[in-house]
Amino acid sequence: MKLVIWTLVLGAMAAMGANAADFTLSSADIKPDGEIAYHFVYQGFGCHGDNVSPQLSWSGAPQGTQSFALLVHDPDAPTGGAGWWHWIVYNIPATATAIAQGAGTADGSALPKGALQAKTDFGQAGWGGPCPPQGHGKHHYHFTLHALKVAKLDVPEGASASLIGYMVNANSLGQAELTGLYGR
Repeated sequence: MKLVIWTLVLGAMAAMGANAADFTLSSADIKPDGEIAYHFVYQGFGCHGDNVSPQLSWSGAPQGTQSFALLVHDPDAPTGGAGWWHWIVYNIPATATAIAQGAGTADGSALPKGALQAKTDFGQAGWGGPCPPQGHGKHHYHFTLHALKVAKLDVPEGASASLIGYMVNANSLGQAELTGLYGR
């Protein structure tokens, strides 16, 4: 009997691990650990990019996924350890498999239907592209897509990036990540 239970536990763990390994995030615009093009760089704070959000697509979401959340963060930002939030999109429907280039406008009208955006550290909703301090070296921009076990996050309108991040992590079934680099 113990052998049967142990076999079931190991089989379930292997299935979960294999499923998590299948969950991938990619972009036609950003190669893994590649340089982020100027087209996607912020317009402001001394940067003069086009501030267009990159295209993203994903596949292999874990079984039971009811929605997705995308968190884009620069841990290298000189903020005393908090990093910098560049884009927060949540309540992305489970049927979505991509976000089109340029969908990160403040009104979010080109995002998958039902998706919401939170304010970034630039103080507004929508994509805020890379703009590290001049001479600060290359920063790492982590695009992390979470598969969630809930259809909608229970957060109030105007919730902070930290609260949304907390709720995302509390409801995450798995995550896929893509990292891009940018320095000036």
